Amino acid sequence: MTDSHTLLASYARTGSESAFRELVSRYIDLVYSTAYRLVGGDAESAQDVAQTVFLALAAKAGTLPKDVMLGGWLHQHTRFVAGELMRTERRRQLRERQAAEMNAIEDHTQSNLAQVAPVLDEAIGQLDAEDRTAILLRFFERKDFRSVGQALGSSEEAARKRVDRALEKLHGLLKHRGATLSAAALGTALATEAVTAAPAGLAGAVTAAALSGTTVTTTTVIAATKGIAMTTLQKTIVVATVAVLTGAGIHEARQAASARAEVQTLQQQRTPLTEQIQQLQHQRDEAKNQLVALTDEIAKVKGNTTELLRLRGLVARLRGETSQINDPSVQTALAWAAKKEKLQRILAERPELQIPEMQFLTDAKWLALVKELDLDSEAGIHFAIGVARTGAKMNSATIIQNSLRKFMEANNGRLPNDVSQLTPFLDGHMDDTILQRYKLLDNATSPLGATQGMVLIEKVAGDKWSEPLVSIGPGGAALVAPPDPVHLTLPQELKPVMESYQAQNPRKVPSNFNDLRPYITTPEQQAALDRLIKAGADALNRDK
Repeated sequence: MTDSHTLLASYARTGSESAFRELVSRYIDLVYSTAYRLVGGDAESAQDVAQTVFLALAAKAGTLPKDVMLGGWLHQHTRFVAGELMRTERRRQLRERQAAEMNAIEDHTQSNLAQVAPVLDEAIGQLDAEDRTAILLRFFERKDFRSVGQALGSSEEAARKRVDRALEKLHGLLKHRGATLSAAALGTALATEAVTAAPAGLAGAVTAAALSGTTVTTTTVIAATKGIAMTTLQKTIVVATVAVLTGAGIHEARQAASARAEVQTLQQQRTPLTEQIQQLQHQRDEAKNQLVALTDEIAKVKGNTTELLRLRGLVARLRGETSQINDPSVQTALAWAAKKEKLQRILAERPELQIPEMQFLTDAKWLALVKELDLDSEAGIHFAIGVARTGAKMNSATIIQNSLRKFMEANNGRLPNDVSQLTPFLDGHMDDTILQRYKLLDNATSPLGATQGMVLIEKVAGDKWSEPLVSIGPGGAALVAPPDPVHLTLPQELKPVMESYQAQNPRKVPSNFNDLRPYITTPEQQAALDRLIKAGADALNRDK
């Protein structure tokens, strides 16, 4: 870290006025000289630019990179501030210089070397970062080659070569703008006269302005700089110009005579230059739009990267889970889960077999119900649905039992006269629809068993021949066995039909007699089946 870096860090960290004053003292000549050239030799404007630049340094001291080349940053910012100040004037000068450059290509003897000073800093700004830093360190900060090498992280000899190459590039840029100085003359001029001493008292004024956050006017020092019309560098260049033009006095008179013609030419060139500027502005806008599009594309790529990382994590987790599949307990749990999903899918396909109580079955209760059931045959599925319905009713009976107990507590132990009286005492998750599936039980007259102490009983089961009824009392719930099923004898004519059914459906039992119709082959078998179905219906009606 250089001394300048240490001073800048000290000011950024503690607000040290002495550190900032030393920085201003070190770089005031560089900034003022650059500004003086950029504003066309206007000392007052150059001082304003210098104050603005150091105000910016004071404001941005804490945000500048730790390895910033301070001389390079100050030079760049001076160019920016001076460019803002002189924008209108510089545009006019740019058009005039372009016209002069066109004439200079045809006749180099008409070049005016005094034009180097106004375009010098612009040409330096067009150098790449390393070349620009080498020029500024050697000629503007007046560093020897060893110091330049240390700043650039190279040896003294490498720094010397870097400065030479940068000087050649700068000479080429100036040559394109009409300069006829040789590279050696340019190097001599920069080494001896590139930096102009700032007016006395300007460093103190700038420091006070930067540290106080206000801009100091230049009236207190303007008197000392009124006599400065051009820098010593400009004077040296003019002398060189005179030397080049020695013996060409007649040509000078010819130049004066053609001045009016040049003005007319510039006026004629203004229109195409304006169109060119508009085209460049249009290209700038297109470049901005492309930058926005690229920014969005980068954001998308980052989003895809995040998604890729998430998927990789998911794959790793799935691989870990896959390694556990061979565990017998895991395989058993997966088989139970598959049974649960299959039974729930069957009930979803047959909504007429569902009952409202099923909504209160949790996954754990479903698994407990189905783990021992057979879902591979129609008879097994029929039985499993009955088990699920019975389990759901017993699960919901607890809620109804609680509502019954609450009613009795609120009415001094009295039993309800109607089922609807329990509605206000139901849990908020259960609606009246389930409660209406029950009726009050009269134990004195009921022929059913296992109803002692019960108050409510289910009106009808889903399958009256296989599913028990649920009875509920204040002390719990119980199942009432279903009535004995109707026993019907299979007629002799239908035995071949049953054999054909079993041959096509091994280990399965018909869920009802209509399953046998596809296997009937004679009118006698058809009549026997109709009689059997009618007998079963009559038996059911008698039971009702």
